[in-house]
Amino acid sequence: MSETKGSFIDEKLLPIAGKIASQRHLVALRDGIMLAMPLIIIGSLFLIIANFPIPAYQNFMAGIFGKDWATVAQYPVNATFSIMGLVAAFGIAYYLAQSYKVDPLSSGIISVAAFLLAIPLDKLSDVPLALLGSQGLFMAIIFGLCSAEIYRFFIQKNITIKMPDSVPPAVSKSFSALIPGFAVVVLVWLLRILVEHTSIGSIPNVITSVIGKPLSMVGGSYGGSLVAEFAIVFLWSFGIHGANIVGGIMAPIWYGAMDANRVAFQAHQVLPNIVTQQIFDNFINLGGSGTTLALAFMIAFLAKSQQLKALGKLVVGPAIFNINEPILFGLPIVMNPMMIIPFVLTPIVVLTTTYFSMKFGWVSLTAGIAVPWTTPPIISGYLATGGHISGAIIQAVNIVLSFFIYYPFFRAVDRQKLREEDEYNKEHGADVIGKETA
Repeated sequence: MSETKGSFIDEKLLPIAGKIASQRHLVALRDGIMLAMPLIIIGSLFLIIANFPIPAYQNFMAGIFGKDWATVAQYPVNATFSIMGLVAAFGIAYYLAQSYKVDPLSSGIISVAAFLLAIPLDKLSDVPLALLGSQGLFMAIIFGLCSAEIYRFFIQKNITIKMPDSVPPAVSKSFSALIPGFAVVVLVWLLRILVEHTSIGSIPNVITSVIGKPLSMVGGSYGGSLVAEFAIVFLWSFGIHGANIVGGIMAPIWYGAMDANRVAFQAHQVLPNIVTQQIFDNFINLGGSGTTLALAFMIAFLAKSQQLKALGKLVVGPAIFNINEPILFGLPIVMNPMMIIPFVLTPIVVLTTTYFSMKFGWVSLTAGIAVPWTTPPIISGYLATGGHISGAIIQAVNIVLSFFIYYPFFRAVDRQKLREEDEYNKEHGADVIGKETA
């Protein structure tokens, strides 16, 4: 029975998951949105600077810059967060065109033009920054993917303006992009005219009402978060990078929710969203996918078998920075039925405690600050909640919970390794080194 099940996973499930992980549109979506990540992190640093919750610090900065120093400090915040959608529109088209081996730069530029054309504005001074930022992410995805596909079609069908070989490559590429670029702009222009003659009013309204709101309701709910987290750790259980697959689909929702919290935090308003990208980066994935930080410390300091003691020297350092591939493939957890149980169960429990602690007001919501996922726990919880100690406390609680869930399974693996070492030493006539009873 187990062989049949294993055969089904190896022959049916893993190939499908592998194809999904390498699907060019999902990869372009993931990488395109990640193109904006450096800007978001830079903006988050200035957001912390402007809102650091220490009165003495606030008074000191006000003495230097005047009463409006916080506003001045937030100029970079608006300049970085407010172009998230614009950067994604370029990046998604760029990486999709690159996967087709056509000029990615021209594809990205055409996508930006289509993205801006879809936004309802009459002159440059009327550009709504919200639609260039997180509110425009879904629109950026659609126009990024579609414009790249149209561009690729014209290029691969040789429907382009061809220049002589003597013309510099940069000029030749520009002329090659004329026909596909014209086609994209005309299509979006006609679509905008059509939509503006309806009661909906604009293309962003169509995308928000038809796609954005339903997906945000699902992805931002407790149930939707559970499904997403389960998918991440389930795929990792078979050696597939679940965060890349699920993140490629859910990133627009979670980053949009993050930025909505950021806007409310800057305005000193009630934060609207519990589920954001930071919930997963800073409160669930403590030590990496599967919430394995406590497990790493068990292996390093509580193991009795020589194998696990040796592994412990390798896993603690990376785990502190939420990198756990040494545990996933060294213990291993991947394809290990015994360890898959706590690996799947622990993040579900931690997600539940975090979500409801925030829902009931015991823990502050994330403030839209993009704390890098490699930031060590406790520090990241404090920063992600805008300087609230409750963020660090819930992380500590989650680490303790994960310890008690993983501990019996860790002990079972440790005992198994001890028995294997004893048997090996007896068979080879060697003294038992470091033999201990569990």
